[in-house]
Amino acid sequence: MKLSILFSTVALALAASPVSLGADTPVYKDQTAPLEARVDDALSRMTLREKIDIIHAQSKFCSPGVPRLGIPELWTTDGPHGIRAEVLWDEWDQAGWTNDSCVAFPALTCLAATWNPDMAALYGRSLAEEARYRGKDVVLGPGVNMYRTPLNGRNFEYMGEDPYLASVMVVPYVKALQNEGVAACVKHYALNNQEINRHTTNVIVDDRALYEIYLPAFKAAVVDGGAWSIMGSYNRYLDEHCCHNNRLLMQILKGEWGFDGAVISDWGGAHDTPQAIANGLDIEFGTWTDGLQDGRSKAYDNYFLADPYLAAIESGQVGTDELDDKARRVLRLLFRTSMASGYGHGSLCSDEHYAAARRIGADGIVLLANRDNTLPMNLSDGARVLVVGENAIKMMTVGGGSSSLKVQRELTPLDGLREALKGKATVDYARGYVGDITGEYNGVTSGQNLADSRTPAELIEEAVGKARGADYVVFVGGLNKSPGQDCEDADRSGLELPYAQDDVIRALAAVNPRLIIVNVSGNAVAMPWVDSVGAVVQAWFLGSECGNSLADVLTGAVNPSGKLPFTFPRRLSDVAAHAVGQYPGVKRADSPIHDERYDEGIFTGYRWHDSRNIEPLFAFGHGLSYTTFEYGQLTADNSEMNPGSTITLSMPVKNTGSRAGAEVVQLYIADNESSLPRPQKELKGFSKVYLQPGETATVTFTVDKTALSFYDPARGWVAEDGDFKALVGAASDDIRATLPFTYRNETAQNSNNNSSEPVSGALGCR
Repeated sequence: MKLSILFSTVALALAASPVSLGADTPVYKDQTAPLEARVDDALSRMTLREKIDIIHAQSKFCSPGVPRLGIPELWTTDGPHGIRAEVLWDEWDQAGWTNDSCVAFPALTCLAATWNPDMAALYGRSLAEEARYRGKDVVLGPGVNMYRTPLNGRNFEYMGEDPYLASVMVVPYVKALQNEGVAACVKHYALNNQEINRHTTNVIVDDRALYEIYLPAFKAAVVDGGAWSIMGSYNRYLDEHCCHNNRLLMQILKGEWGFDGAVISDWGGAHDTPQAIANGLDIEFGTWTDGLQDGRSKAYDNYFLADPYLAAIESGQVGTDELDDKARRVLRLLFRTSMASGYGHGSLCSDEHYAAARRIGADGIVLLANRDNTLPMNLSDGARVLVVGENAIKMMTVGGGSSSLKVQRELTPLDGLREALKGKATVDYARGYVGDITGEYNGVTSGQNLADSRTPAELIEEAVGKARGADYVVFVGGLNKSPGQDCEDADRSGLELPYAQDDVIRALAAVNPRLIIVNVSGNAVAMPWVDSVGAVVQAWFLGSECGNSLADVLTGAVNPSGKLPFTFPRRLSDVAAHAVGQYPGVKRADSPIHDERYDEGIFTGYRWHDSRNIEPLFAFGHGLSYTTFEYGQLTADNSEMNPGSTITLSMPVKNTGSRAGAEVVQLYIADNESSLPRPQKELKGFSKVYLQPGETATVTFTVDKTALSFYDPARGWVAEDGDFKALVGAASDDIRATLPFTYRNETAQNSNNNSSEPVSGALGCR
């Protein structure tokens, strides 16, 4: 439907155009002309009405072009893990296409857990190829909001708790996506760190936490990644909706960072015409999310940036400067995507994309615990493996909110293990527990019948009976993508596993020591049984190739190398947002608004655990391997640096085991003394090194001023004179070497007053 409409629209426009495509081709049609010249030329030819038209939606997922000038529509699609199925023009119902299935890639928590920028680039390129084949110009992703609480239903779409890690991982994703002519729309900008009360929460956060924790990944995507669009979030900040927020959009994004792309509203995120005009929103989508809710015949013309905006201009209430800026940004987006040449047609559901999904998934799986080398499985002929748990058979690509996908295929953990162990072992299955049996979201259904009328006691009895004689028991549980778990528009009610899974695990552990727990989730969960099981694997939502990725790691075909992108706390009270913050917010009297104070400031995740000497269940950066690595002596080329110099750190790392594998070597920086409180240490560099048995590689990090800087609201970004320490290790709680060094500012003015200085500078440790 879309392509035929597009081609006919362009054909009519070209036929009606007063210019030819010869030597007198208008600048805006000349793809060899500089981008800004094309934008200026197109803008000069547009009427007031045409400028208004291109800054708001005309359907669920597209905004109009300029047919008279041959400028096509702009088509967006939900991501960030795959290309969403087509819906009807004005409704969320499925369009009924038979060729809109996709490959589901692992969730972004898994990508972050790879700690591997090469995987991020592979991910972005593969996703872009699927988007181009489907005729999409903008992928609504990636998401880089910070992991503040393990209850956030949307954490699985994001890249963890650390701003440096998220910054490093988002840049190659954005670049690779856009290298294929598909725009990234980085979301949700900003402070969208929970789903409960997401439309009514007003975040109260100090500038230091804003700049050090919640903005760096967005800035990296914009400044280093060159993102072409960004999506505002639903929540408020400074009592203004973030989709038209002066501080976030005008002062920081477009001012300090020099963003030249388009700001797109989240669907229904615009609320006010004057604020949308003045405060930086460029394209309005989904204000009435059924397309016709206001009851008028032209619902989209009644959007805040449609007829009300036009009326304000025609009545003289506002001028056209803001409109011209918005139209320029939309034109720039169009010329970078749908009107750009030199890109291929993309590909859908290719063997290469399935291979990429499998590889990324296996690279991100984290081995959390491995008592007595339970893993990898060591199976003799005739071995018996029992798989237990609903998540072993449940499709996880359907559900979770806007990232729900219609896939061509999804290999479950049970089927993946059966395929991997074919001819080597007998693989049996027991349900263990019953959770969500629906398997439907937005008209896409899994096609599975998961109904089971047995009681919990009967299910446990069956599983225990089969487990007694098994060589290995693999329990696949965790969360799913149902409301109240890992799902948009709702948060979890607690840290514990749902559906009484703890009872099943305890019963299995009592009869079989070779019990492997596979936790499928995008969030930390409580593990009261952790010391009584053989192994624990964090498997994430792995997408279409879930079963293969998981089987690769459990069988040892792939050596696990993932590291946690967030802290697993032992209890909710160990999480800063719950200990001193105001999660989920305090409702104002006689108002729907919930004020939420981020009183923990910069002390989130491992920073908080370090500051209070709280032992985590599993630390940020933690992840085991089937081989062993020896860290050598940490050395530096200098012991002192200044604003114009750097220090290069070097450390040999050796694979001392019998398997090839990868280790993520992590660099943290500690400031011994500062004028403002600082974390005990902060991640400022990492390197994933692949080593054969016996092989040694030297890992190097270059530390510059930005790696030492913090944000002082009175001075901006500043690196203070003093003594620092470089700490290198395998996790935030597993430091293998420490080296002191000194920083000296040459002149007083080097204590900086430019609030836009680092964050891409936070990438200063390479």
